[in-house]
Amino acid sequence: MTVGMVVAVTILLLFALLAIRFPIALALGLSGAIGLILLRGTDYATATIVGPTFSNAFNFTFTIIPMFILMGLFAVRARVAEYVFQITAYVTRRAPGGLGVATVLACAGFAAVSGSSIGTAATMAQLSVGEMRKHGFPASLASALVAISGTLGVMIPPSTFLVLYAIMTETSVAQILAAGILPGVLSALAYITYIMTIGQRKIGKSTDKDDIEASLAAATAEARAKQRAAGTGDVIESGPGRVPEGSGGSEPSLSAEPVTTWRQLPWRGLGYIVILFGIVLGGMYSGVFTPTESAAVGALAAVVILLFERRKLGIKGLFLQVRGALLDTGATTAMVFFIVFGSVILSQFFVAARVPQMVRDGMLGLGIPPTVALGLLLLCIIPLGMFLESLSILVITVPILAPIAVEFAGDLLPGQEGMVTVWLGIIVVKLIEIGMVTPPVGILGFVVAGVAKVRIETVFKGVLPLFLVDMVVLILLFLVPDISLFLPSLVAR
Repeated sequence: MTVGMVVAVTILLLFALLAIRFPIALALGLSGAIGLILLRGTDYATATIVGPTFSNAFNFTFTIIPMFILMGLFAVRARVAEYVFQITAYVTRRAPGGLGVATVLACAGFAAVSGSSIGTAATMAQLSVGEMRKHGFPASLASALVAISGTLGVMIPPSTFLVLYAIMTETSVAQILAAGILPGVLSALAYITYIMTIGQRKIGKSTDKDDIEASLAAATAEARAKQRAAGTGDVIESGPGRVPEGSGGSEPSLSAEPVTTWRQLPWRGLGYIVILFGIVLGGMYSGVFTPTESAAVGALAAVVILLFERRKLGIKGLFLQVRGALLDTGATTAMVFFIVFGSVILSQFFVAARVPQMVRDGMLGLGIPPTVALGLLLLCIIPLGMFLESLSILVITVPILAPIAVEFAGDLLPGQEGMVTVWLGIIVVKLIEIGMVTPPVGILGFVVAGVAKVRIETVFKGVLPLFLVDMVVLILLFLVPDISLFLPSLVAR
């Protein structure tokens, strides 16, 4: 078998295993192991698999991942997202598309302490989709806005994806986390601009099947109630506060009482975000903590916030909250680590088969500049996002793209060659963000659809214009690297 045939067989095997929903970690490891056996034999494959996988298992930098996950889960259980949404909803109440703006801001704020896109999207879908629909937002716009804003969790630090990328490419964790701040803010501003201009024109003009069915159900229920009341003398309550059945707003809000003045706002929620964000980034960049230490101290601060916020639950209730967060962290961390170990095996195959060099030579054989060649390779991540889970995309593509970017660093970033992996990481994560909401497998679309109880096609319908907004941001980040590199250039490795 030629090397090209072995590479083709290995990649086809990987996609076939993923297509039949084989566990991701096992699919990565098994395809990589078979590729190494076909390429160099069993003895070489065994030696190559055991050594690097064992070394990665004892990489101390990995300890930052469970700490960030734990901090985010404590923040979720402390109701930080709810408090932030109340504040932003009140502050933006008079702005065009105010609740939509509040949703984006709340997602950005909560992403700054949770580091999880799925957690951010699920929490905000529960809090805001029903409220937006009650105020005239079409189901497609309300759900898509939460899904697309949830992607900020993988860009705004602390981000597990950015940390994992840094470990895979031996990039400074401090620099890659700093690099995610401005692109994350830029993405949030782009979503806000859309909702305040084009998006707000759609409010009150829904043609979504979910909204039509909800209105029909509400009208039918009200007519039947009036018929019963006509015979019994019961009083029927109706009016603007009535929530149509199935509209997504039938569940009671997580908030306690409606906020009517700024004094009633739960400002402590904003304070919690400042504290956690300040501990993680402030401690890291001031030199007081290492990245791992800052994550651990952030998790400790988050559990203190949880204990204070939920103190009325009593000792047993608090124990259950902490226990649940620890169990969820253990499950998520185990999943991430198994995927990483599987990706290490596949990466060793790519290196042994010289796949990055083959891709580079193939692109240069077309006679196109390195910047254009890398741009075309990066765009391949979007169709991958239509069929693969986001973490799988990261661990499959980075071992191929990173060596190519390093080799052409002089052409890609003249004068800033040492920062090329930082810049590449932001572009890759932004593309993964887009994949997280792209049909048919966009995971955040399914999360929001499930929580908000709307059709998945309704979510994807609303995502399309926001997808175009994200593409504009992506092009800007690619063409103007200084957006991503300004803050990292101020941070020591």
